[in-house]
Amino acid sequence: MIKTISSIQNPTIKHFLTLNEKSRLRKKSGEFLIEGEREIFLALAGGYVIKQLIFSEDIFDTSKIADFGLDESQCIHVTAAIYEKLAYRKSTEGVIALAKSRINPLESLEFSTSSPLIIVAEAPEKPGNIGALLRTCDAANVDAVIIANPKTDFYNPNIIRSSVGCLFTNQIASGTTSEIITFLKKNNIAIFCAALQASKSYHLENFTKPSAIVVGTEASGLSNEWLENSDHNIIIPMQGKIDSMNVSVAAGIIIFEAKGQRQFK
Repeated sequence: MIKTISSIQNPTIKHFLTLNEKSRLRKKSGEFLIEGEREIFLALAGGYVIKQLIFSEDIFDTSKIADFGLDESQCIHVTAAIYEKLAYRKSTEGVIALAKSRINPLESLEFSTSSPLIIVAEAPEKPGNIGALLRTCDAANVDAVIIANPKTDFYNPNIIRSSVGCLFTNQIASGTTSEIITFLKKNNIAIFCAALQASKSYHLENFTKPSAIVVGTEASGLSNEWLENSDHNIIIPMQGKIDSMNVSVAAGIIIFEAKGQRQFK
């Protein structure tokens, strides 16, 4: 039987609201929220476990509930007013899932090719930039996305929203800069650092070998630790007045150069 909740003071609703707001609770509980039908299906396809489904029948077509493969006991109907409080997006489809999060250590990464293409982003500051980067990496079908020294957890609602669900379609991991460098060297993956110093134009490099493209923040670029361990420093020639661009845009330019060299395989 589907449960109905009509009070914003209900403990379950309070828990959901706090999950959206507090990274600490997401980490402690091992839970997070996924908003939107497409995003939920991408999470299911990616092997994520859905614990509960929250919906408003005023917005969501309830005939689709069976498509999620859940028991009625896992489904919660809420009023439109409560749903609006839970929804992170302005335009939504009336359905939110409570999902089980994953720990994403470097050791969990598996490569189906002998020449993986990896993107590493060091300490990206804005969740929206991480989401945009994940969307780009999905489009290019890279082998892994690694976040170094993360400043937020992967399950920040703005990352899920801005990635349009690509958080669930990419193979992801995180670690410290030192841990990631050790991992890359251990696996004989060449490190290409996007940097202004002693750099070669990105299109002149060979990305057909096992490669990790490493990008930093727009404000400060990459740390010295990355630059000291770089195999190749690369640069995107800039012809305007500024010397940097959005991290996801810069990464996308280099990623698709690498994919072109690999005949988009």
